[in-house]
Amino acid sequence: MFYKKKGKPEIDEIIICTVKRVLYHSVFVNIDEYENAEGMIHISEIAPGRIRNIRDYVVEEKKVVCKVLNITEKGDLDLSLRRVSTTQMVNKLNDYKKEEKAEKLLEQIGKELNFNLKKVYEDIGIKAIERYGSLNNLFNAILEKGKDAVTELKGNEKLSEQIYKVVKEKIKPIQITVSYILNIRSYAENGVDTVRNILTDAEKQGTEIMYLGAPKYKISTTSTDVKKADTLLKKIIEKIEESSKRLSIEFSYAKNG
Repeated sequence: MFYKKKGKPEIDEIIICTVKRVLYHSVFVNIDEYENAEGMIHISEIAPGRIRNIRDYVVEEKKVVCKVLNITEKGDLDLSLRRVSTTQMVNKLNDYKKEEKAEKLLEQIGKELNFNLKKVYEDIGIKAIERYGSLNNLFNAILEKGKDAVTELKGNEKLSEQIYKVVKEKIKPIQITVSYILNIRSYAENGVDTVRNILTDAEKQGTEIMYLGAPKYKISTTSTDVKKADTLLKKIIEKIEESSKRLSIEFSYAKNG
């Protein structure tokens, strides 16, 4: 990554590091996301249990995800490898890879206008990170809000226009599916038809209903906005619940996943 944050990470922050030196009882790393930042991992923070050979876990130039345990009075950083959960590690690596791709795309856009990457960052990149948290978040904001997401950064007009154009052409919004499990049962003579009618009405409002075996159904919708999708489903479920009460139908629901 060309861009580096200034200063040092905070305690408990999850960071990407590159192993530089492996000693008998400790490992020294460069902190990739920060400018001129280094840290140390004691052997006790490499992995739980007794470690016979530290090189079974880390070698020079390996990328590792660490947690900041402590910052000494001298400013030295004590890090941990073993206190990072699998979920935290996967999420951090995914975010870092996305940001690397975003930076490469930004570099490519800059070259089309004879801007080197440093100039692109000085003009728009740093402002984007300060406003949105990352370049990838800027691109997502462009997909959601349109051109305003980049023009409001008040950078070079041609560069802003080109970023907007390329993002719209090359990046597809991420579609996310939100779903709930419904338990709905009627003991009335025409109960099957009544339940079917209620669920058919729900499908007409932009949802998909899947039969899972009586009395379970899955209701889902797909969107680029998770909150909007969840809000839509909750409103529809409320209507199903109201209809169920009115028609003496047993009904309950739970978030799927």
